[in-house]
Amino acid sequence: MTAEAKAAHTSASPPLTERQEARRRRILHASAQLASRGGFDAVQMREVAESSSVALGTLYRYFPSKVHLLVATMQDQLQHMHTTLRKHPPAADDPAARVAETLMRAFRALQREPHLADAMVRALTFADRSVSPEVDTVSRLTTAIILDAMGLEAPPTAEQLSAVRVIEHTWHSALITWLSGRASIAQVKIDIETVCRLIDLTDPEKA
Repeated sequence: MTAEAKAAHTSASPPLTERQEARRRRILHASAQLASRGGFDAVQMREVAESSSVALGTLYRYFPSKVHLLVATMQDQLQHMHTTLRKHPPAADDPAARVAETLMRAFRALQREPHLADAMVRALTFADRSVSPEVDTVSRLTTAIILDAMGLEAPPTAEQLSAVRVIEHTWHSALITWLSGRASIAQVKIDIETVCRLIDLTDPEKA
């Protein structure tokens, strides 16, 4: 179980056994498959249970609602993206360009599965306070992806972390506007590249 996956559980939750983790992975895989085929409405808890070969009651013990399940599915997708990006990091010399390239690569990965992307984003939008730990983990994963791409040699300053949050919000908003048909991929790229310039503005060495 990766550090990011462990972060998906609250500190009060006991660590999963190998068998439980395998069951959880089957559930997340089934959720992603159903969402990929039909979006948010296609993810029905009974069908997820059947597809992952677990009892419906067991599924609800892992994920109390469909929103919990789909937010966890987004965590899982981001973990895979993070692993891939670490293996094949962006090549640009400039931190802002590296972050923009990284976020566009993540965006295009979601673009290849538009129904899945829409289901996960809708779940984030519908999430209430009961889903806060899972939503926070999604945010931490996105932040980690951005910070990795920045390649800082020292811990980020408060100003840099603020810039990262604004970049994260813009990326999420761009994903929503693209999914709703209100923005083209070209416009998303321009918006991402523009907001990533905040990295240069908050660089202590350039201040």
